[in-house]
Amino acid sequence: MSKIIFIVGPTASEKTEVSFSLARHLNCEIISCDSMLIYKEPRIITSKPYSYIRKKIKHHFIDIISVKDAYSVFDYYKKATKRIIALFNKGKSVIVCGGSGLYVKTLCDGLFDDPPKDENLRKDLEKKAKTKGNQSLHKELESVDEKTAAKLSPNDLRRIIRALEVYYLTGVPISEKKAQTRGLYTRYPIKMFAFSYKRDTLYERINKRTEEMFAEGVIDEVRRLRKIGLSFTAEKIIGIKEISEYLDNKVDKSLAKENMKRNTRRFAKRQLTWFKADKRIEWIGAESLSADNLKDEILKKI
Repeated sequence: MSKIIFIVGPTASEKTEVSFSLARHLNCEIISCDSMLIYKEPRIITSKPYSYIRKKIKHHFIDIISVKDAYSVFDYYKKATKRIIALFNKGKSVIVCGGSGLYVKTLCDGLFDDPPKDENLRKDLEKKAKTKGNQSLHKELESVDEKTAAKLSPNDLRRIIRALEVYYLTGVPISEKKAQTRGLYTRYPIKMFAFSYKRDTLYERINKRTEEMFAEGVIDEVRRLRKIGLSFTAEKIIGIKEISEYLDNKVDKSLAKENMKRNTRRFAKRQLTWFKADKRIEWIGAESLSADNLKDEILKKI
């Protein structure tokens, strides 16, 4: 029976290696769920799967746009959902691999189709907030969408305006639109896994990977990327800011490297918090286990 298997979790937790091993065993394809692997030009700084892995197993949503271009979670959701369903309907199992929590959530739970922004309406609402206060706009939202208003602080003006904008443009409260949205999780046989390490072990893996990036030439890669020009989404790749500070003579190479390690560790901590909150994910202890060992543990559970 075909299955959809999510392998998620923090950076440097061996997701790529295990997904490859599992895909070879199941003879299936891999859907990348990483918001930075979509970019064509970077390789080292995004820890892109090696070419031999991608030659043996077909990967989707890697190298699809230039760093010059922005890419939204909605773009990914629409295309990745369609691709997963198409593969599944052909009788193939699918592995979804990545650490971008928002991408994982939208695939599993859905993302409603936002109406386009109306700048005139937004300006009117912003003007009303300035003249009458945020509280008045919050009460206006409460009158048309009580559920959303209850979740938002009167000071969260951006989300209040967006919720009112959705209602006035569509006639449907944003809370109702979200309730009607269904992702893959309730419609398909999905299993979700992540690998747990002691915090020190995970941090050691991150530090080692960063050292390897510098040895492989990540500084030259960032120099090339900056010449191409980076979109606001591509600028978020961890290491761009830190290495740019070195290239701009603001810090020395050693400090740039340490800053990159530190910020990657912080990112991993945020990823862990995100994924630990999702009770659908089954965590597998990974201390001292190889990718093949972890693949075997997953096979016992699917």
